[in-house]
Amino acid sequence: MPRTQVAIIGAGPSGLLLSRLLSLNGIDNVVLERQSSEHVTARIRAGVLEQGTVDLLVQAQVGERMLKDRLVHDGVSLAFSGRSIRVDLKALTGSSVSVYGQTEVTKDLIDALHVAGAQLIFEAAEVSIEGFERANPTVRYRHGGRSHELSCDFIAGCDGYHGVCRRSLPPAAVQSFERVYPFGWLGILADVPPVDHELIYSNHERGFALCSMRSPTRSRYYVQCTVEDKLEAWPDSRFWDELRRRLPERIAQSLVRGPSIEKSIAPLRSFVVEPMRFGRLFLVGDAAHIVPPTGAKGLNLAAADVRVLHQGLVEHYAGTCSGTRALLDQYSELCLRRIWKAVRFSWWFTSIMHKFSDDAFNHRVQLAELDYLSGSSAALTSLAENYVGLPFEKPR
Repeated sequence: MPRTQVAIIGAGPSGLLLSRLLSLNGIDNVVLERQSSEHVTARIRAGVLEQGTVDLLVQAQVGERMLKDRLVHDGVSLAFSGRSIRVDLKALTGSSVSVYGQTEVTKDLIDALHVAGAQLIFEAAEVSIEGFERANPTVRYRHGGRSHELSCDFIAGCDGYHGVCRRSLPPAAVQSFERVYPFGWLGILADVPPVDHELIYSNHERGFALCSMRSPTRSRYYVQCTVEDKLEAWPDSRFWDELRRRLPERIAQSLVRGPSIEKSIAPLRSFVVEPMRFGRLFLVGDAAHIVPPTGAKGLNLAAADVRVLHQGLVEHYAGTCSGTRALLDQYSELCLRRIWKAVRFSWWFTSIMHKFSDDAFNHRVQLAELDYLSGSSAALTSLAENYVGLPFEKPR
């Protein structure tokens, strides 16, 4: 039976980044992905990177194109009641965020792994895992019309919310926490210049809107919609009209329309499972936690998980544990402390920016909260600290 040290299930950014970091440290690994490479590199996802994520990509030696093409944002704007306030991230925290699409991160990682001769197996069907409570788990899959078995030391479950790794756990071993929001985000990608050089989050009586971008010539826009909405009910003209209504007039005047090149509706939820380690199986990224995109934390949390797991595996194989507890044994604890803080921030930010009902009282409270933010350096600092990314948790 073929053997590897770490079997990585899922070739999203977390699985690819973990593979790259492990390979650079001489740790053998295999990545299994049920989709094709074309499908993986075509997925449109988040684009705001915390500095910690940028640093980790540089450490993985895949940061050259990102550092050249990224847009560094020193602030974001909050729009409400026909006006907007700028949150000066740099002045309040000393840090910034980078705009660089998750799609580009994925391409950079796949390119680097291919050049290095990494074992990337796309279109791996019927993946199953077993024996992760033992020293040598087994991964089974079908590829190229044949059945395969892979023996390993550890399994990294980087296969997302619907993946096989979490579904393979005994229900009694997992505690799940979930909050489903009564709305979604309708997003479009268009080759038009952004309405502003920084992100704009807009609270409006008709619903939330977000003005984002992928480059100086490509914009990513969102409007809050119902969970029952269908794409066919949203032709481009309706989307642009609705987005314009939800922006302050000064900003709306700068909006440039154009045909969408991608359009999708995403539901919003908060979801966390505890613990994140089960014997030799580690859940990573969306397999263990989902946050609303309002706080731009999804990809960054996944990268933070990878950071801890990678360090723990390097320590394990090098035999260099200097503390009373090995880092792998602290994986779940360290990750969850950061995750719950991000869940809190994403929930709070979502709660003040979105329309939850037609209740005028609730909307007035939101506006009061935003007005308070605009005049409180302490409140703005709290928002900014969470937005740029909190410090990493330290092992105990």
